[in-house]
Amino acid sequence: MKNKFLYFFSIVALAISCSPEQKQQTKPNVLLIIADDLGYGDVSAYGNSMINTPNIDKLANGGVCFTDGHSTSSTCSPSRYALFTGMYPWKNRKAKILPGNAPLLIGENQFTIGKMFQSKGYKTAAIGKWHMGMGKGNPDWNSTVTPGAKEVGFDYSYLIAATCDRVPTAFIENGNVANLAKGDSMFVDYIHPFPGEPTAITNPELMTKQQGTNNDHHDTVINGIPRIGFMKGGRSACWVDENIADTLLIHAENFVTENKNQPFFLYYGLHEPHVPRVPNHRFNGKSGMGVRGDAIIEADWCVGEILDHLEKEGVLDNTLIIFSSDNGPVLDDGYADQARELLNGDDPNGGFRGGKYSLYEAGTRVPFFVYWKGHIKHVVSDATVNQLDLIASLTHLVGADVPEGLDSKNFIDTFMGKSTKGRKSMIMEAMQRLALRSGDYDLIPPYKGPVYDVTKIELANLPQFTLFNIKEDPAQTKQIQDENPDILNKLKAKFLKITKGYYHSGLAPKEN
Repeated sequence: MKNKFLYFFSIVALAISCSPEQKQQTKPNVLLIIADDLGYGDVSAYGNSMINTPNIDKLANGGVCFTDGHSTSSTCSPSRYALFTGMYPWKNRKAKILPGNAPLLIGENQFTIGKMFQSKGYKTAAIGKWHMGMGKGNPDWNSTVTPGAKEVGFDYSYLIAATCDRVPTAFIENGNVANLAKGDSMFVDYIHPFPGEPTAITNPELMTKQQGTNNDHHDTVINGIPRIGFMKGGRSACWVDENIADTLLIHAENFVTENKNQPFFLYYGLHEPHVPRVPNHRFNGKSGMGVRGDAIIEADWCVGEILDHLEKEGVLDNTLIIFSSDNGPVLDDGYADQARELLNGDDPNGGFRGGKYSLYEAGTRVPFFVYWKGHIKHVVSDATVNQLDLIASLTHLVGADVPEGLDSKNFIDTFMGKSTKGRKSMIMEAMQRLALRSGDYDLIPPYKGPVYDVTKIELANLPQFTLFNIKEDPAQTKQIQDENPDILNKLKAKFLKITKGYYHSGLAPKEN
């Protein structure tokens, strides 16, 4: 009789251990896809009829489609810093557009999204655009560069160190230059050219694929494209621009395959449509809007491929996918690629003013979608959300601890489409200039400087504290501070309180 009871209970235990509920991973995987310079109006999910992005639209139309989603900053390094740390970038005076040999922007002891997921047993990876510095400044690229992604929470990394228009033009895998041949040492300098090494100025005939149009893009020429910064050697490791998307995708897919039986967090940083825009040949002419449009089509293809791979590996239903962009769009950004001339009536800003580098709305108003097949219902949400809040929200989702002092706040119900509660206010940043978004109002303080920068984007350098109603006037065509003095004074006081010690009246944020 005793043996019969033991047999019965062993069968019950086996059945429970093999039940679908137990076999299914309880912790969701998280895939964070961040495009580079993709504007609100660059995806068809928001009504753009000039370009078709069906795979990105799948996320928008099958999940939460935010109409008021933001990055913290209108440039890449600061917005990624906020995304990874949950801290406003303007509180770190070094958080600005970094050269390719800059030291690691994130402190090794700082709380990060990677470390948070690691604390809950996740395997973590950062693949693609990084642009947050590596090493301690001017690193030796011929040995392991440290500190880097590993020290801030990523078990595996395969990265573009800065941007594709900056040297080094080689992938960095786990701190080492990938595919660097023995005897082919690589050297990088952002101040002095290497004696005897050609540049776009000394040898303009080398620019066979793209022509630089400003004083930044005239240094070392690699793959027929002039870059920012000087590079000597390392040619065995140099990427081919046309193959960057495929290379990054393969590494992202391999990470998913290798970790499909355990919870994982994957940051997948697309390089499109940042300059230089050199999509793979199979996308040439697909958009009808030149290489920038073709690069967006390539980015959309990448999204479709990673979705298909998640499904193939049986983990799509248990993967929370977040898609956004690091900042707003830019057209003329240093290369003669006819991005503006070939728009054919398209508006990458989606009706908003400004763009990359700008304090106007298009600088940070970006595509923002959250998708989780079978777990999130489709909804179009007008809630004001910010990438800054992803880290606190995801921390809550997986049950990790949130340290004191983060600027990031928990809006997980909003990101999951269960609530319409959004941020009441947030500080926006553009080239270390600050502004306040509070409810429907946008307050831009006075700044000195040109109206437009070299990219022909309005910077919002205004002579006085200027107030706009974003809801009623999304294009920010009407200044309303004179007829709303009470609102102006209230928001001005709020802005000065939040940014005390960082904003210097009439000039720019102070460096502390």
